[in-house]
Amino acid sequence: PGSTFKPLPVAVAMQSGRCDVNSRIDTTPGTFKVAGHTIRDARNYGVIDLGTLIMKSSNVGATKIALAVEPQQMWQTLTRFGFGSRTASGFPGEVDGVLPHFFEWRDIHRATLSFGYGLSVTTLQLAHAYSAIANDGKLVPITMLRREQVPLVDNIVSKAVARQMRQFLESVTDDAGTGRRARVPGYRVGGKTGTVRKSMAGGYSDDRYLSLFAGIAPISAPRLVIAVMIDEPRGEKYYGGEVAAPVFAEIAAGSLRVLGIAPDAPNPLQASS
Repeated sequence: PGSTFKPLPVAVAMQSGRCDVNSRIDTTPGTFKVAGHTIRDARNYGVIDLGTLIMKSSNVGATKIALAVEPQQMWQTLTRFGFGSRTASGFPGEVDGVLPHFFEWRDIHRATLSFGYGLSVTTLQLAHAYSAIANDGKLVPITMLRREQVPLVDNIVSKAVARQMRQFLESVTDDAGTGRRARVPGYRVGGKTGTVRKSMAGGYSDDRYLSLFAGIAPISAPRLVIAVMIDEPRGEKYYGGEVAAPVFAEIAAGSLRVLGIAPDAPNPLQASS
């Protein structure tokens, strides 16, 4: 899942009390060594808060946050988000994905997991996990059929944590964020970009990518969670913010219109591309 995964370990860390909205993470000088491996950011972001970590997609910041949480607690909560097991939606061909057990984690595994490497997820699992953030921390079982009864839900994180995470995700679509092209005119939306080198035998490809965007609309009163994954985008552009985010915007715009969901942006022009 790449960087689309980052909000989830951050949410776990906030839920555990290891950090909060006022926490600051020193990412200087833009690199961080873990067990002989160097974690890198696009540039040196210096001392940042959690919102900037998500908005700028800091690998160093995500690593430091993840290393502050006990492995068992991180694994248990990510498992409750639905990773490592199929959703039981009944959709043909659905697979479990891979979330290694925390017994197998070394520090470098905890680091790479924080920015979405070392595990595999389905697009449905990713959307399902984001639905807990959209639904004030409550994870509702997925179904393709109309329900006659209210299902049992799992409270993964608190309402306060979920709502704070939605604010962080909205900042990703600001002018300074990586998901500017996910914006939908008239609506407040939020989400996270991801760009991943494809896993191959012996490591990762140098020229084959997955481009991702997972997001929520509208942010003020969520009705939709949309996850987009583009396998090996063609052309010169391959970053999630360039390739997958515009697809999210198009799907969200059409869906919001069909569902008759009222615009929530204070000034519709502020939410346009």
